[in-house]
Amino acid sequence: MAAGAIAQLGVLAILTLIPVIITGCVLVATRIVPEGTKEPFDLFEGLWLGLMYSLDAGNLGGAQGWSYRLVMAGVTVVGLLLMSLLIGVLSNGIDARLQELRKGRSYVVEKGHTLILGWSPNIFSVISELIIANENVAKPRIVILADRDKVEMEDEIRTKIGKLGRTRIVCRSGTPIDIADLEMVNPHDAKSIIVLSEPGDDPDIDVIKAILAITNNPSRGPEKFHIVAEIRDHRNMEVAALVGKDEAQLILTSDLISRITVQTCRQSGMSVVYTELLDFEGNEIYIRKEPEMVGKPFGACLTAYTNAVVMGIHHADGTVSLNPPMDTPLLAGDALILIGEDDATIARATTAHVINEDLLRQRANRPAGPERTLILGWNVRGNLIIKELGAYVAPGSSVHVVAMEGLGDPEIPQLATANQIATYEEDDTTTRAVLNRLDVPTFDHVIVLSYSDSMAVQQADARTLMTLLHLREIVKASGKEIAIVSEMMDVRNRDLALVTQVNDFIVSEKLASLMLSQVSENKSLKAVFAHLLDPDGSELYLKPVGDYVALGTPVDFHALTEAAKRRGEVALGYRRQSEAASAQLAFGVVVNPNKDRLVSFAQEDRVIVLAEDGST
Repeated sequence: MAAGAIAQLGVLAILTLIPVIITGCVLVATRIVPEGTKEPFDLFEGLWLGLMYSLDAGNLGGAQGWSYRLVMAGVTVVGLLLMSLLIGVLSNGIDARLQELRKGRSYVVEKGHTLILGWSPNIFSVISELIIANENVAKPRIVILADRDKVEMEDEIRTKIGKLGRTRIVCRSGTPIDIADLEMVNPHDAKSIIVLSEPGDDPDIDVIKAILAITNNPSRGPEKFHIVAEIRDHRNMEVAALVGKDEAQLILTSDLISRITVQTCRQSGMSVVYTELLDFEGNEIYIRKEPEMVGKPFGACLTAYTNAVVMGIHHADGTVSLNPPMDTPLLAGDALILIGEDDATIARATTAHVINEDLLRQRANRPAGPERTLILGWNVRGNLIIKELGAYVAPGSSVHVVAMEGLGDPEIPQLATANQIATYEEDDTTTRAVLNRLDVPTFDHVIVLSYSDSMAVQQADARTLMTLLHLREIVKASGKEIAIVSEMMDVRNRDLALVTQVNDFIVSEKLASLMLSQVSENKSLKAVFAHLLDPDGSELYLKPVGDYVALGTPVDFHALTEAAKRRGEVALGYRRQSEAASAQLAFGVVVNPNKDRLVSFAQEDRVIVLAEDGST
């Protein structure tokens, strides 16, 4: 009984054979047969009848002759008892198996799946992006291993995400840092592994342990893993890199959020551009090899596609060049970095487009002027944000920080650079009187940081939301276009503070989720985004379209591409000010536009380019 259902079934099979054999032997030895039967049974026929009567009591109703009935009644009664036991054993075995499956401890047989280790509020964003990314994949699978109840995970995913499309999600309960638990989810056959940073005092420790458990698994094969892990503290990056070696792509959350905050606060519409590039809806970044174009200069590659824009070169050694010099040749093993809607539908141009030279403009770059930035609130990312700002702004710029008493950093003035001074004061930024005193409309950019280091998530988000609501009213009343970038730690609070205009962008850890999803699908994209967010080299800028093409005259994107090329830049799209208030039209931002569509641009419109600097 203690050996389980299989052993119990074996015993019942033996017990069933005993009365069958006895019955067969009795029928042969006594030569008992039903009335009307002249010939006695042989041993095989006797055994067969014994087996049939033991399995089906209904056969007894057709038995003729009392001697025959008594013999067969005996085997039938014993058979009923054994069948009852058999049904009980089968029922208990099936129930035990269902309970085991419910616990989420069974082995995952999927191959080529995306494996997610850990559970955090960001997991729903990761799953949603992977579902979109796998729309064209045959039998997409996502496997999740977390220290939670399997049924609870499945219910929460169905509630938060809803329709899963063709993607099948498999949940298993276990600890990602336990090698035995990892074996359940078959990491050796996964196409990629995403390690989430779970909430806690020191979440990076569990992330590093999970990477160690994967890479040091004694049963691993010779193939390298594709691991994408989330790291929160920059001090843990070195250890994580030592553990993951060349098998782990590490995403530093604080660095990513800080860099995107700086990029989006300085240029109206840039938030829409980065959202377009980071998520899987609409246009995405692809890396595509084109052997036919080897030897051609980069400038010639800009017109190679009808429905995609080229932005750089991914070299054979893994390095990335965004907007390289136009005469840079494409070498053997190199690939083009481009933006398109779907890799499967990107088409090569078959004919050269004729450019109307009369529509092109080549105005000299005008140096950017000094900028004033206001930072309300404070956390550990504030230092990096101020340093990043100093790398972009023109001389004479300034940043002013206002934080609650005791929650800021008195050493902020020491973060001043040659181009930017930094000042600091303490006050409550959730009150309208303080914001009015600061004269918000006189600043070019406003950043609202969360007190995530010193307050609970909900309390910190509440203060951010209060400040943000006041700022929106102040900016609306002023009539001035001011970029407001705010932080929300809880994605649910981000949904409460709905963004209704392009200059109002809310950054959160969802950005890290988008990056994790992108890199899990293509590890080479980490280098692309790192280059894109680095102040060194080429970055994204929105520049006056009148410096590139004629205003008020219909022009196509081919003309914008050529005009940008002659300035040593790459045109990726444009923003039309007349559509800036429409969320349905992406606030006027168009990335990878229809190249043949004729558009008449106005003075306020901008062209989205990859360029060395933001001079206009």
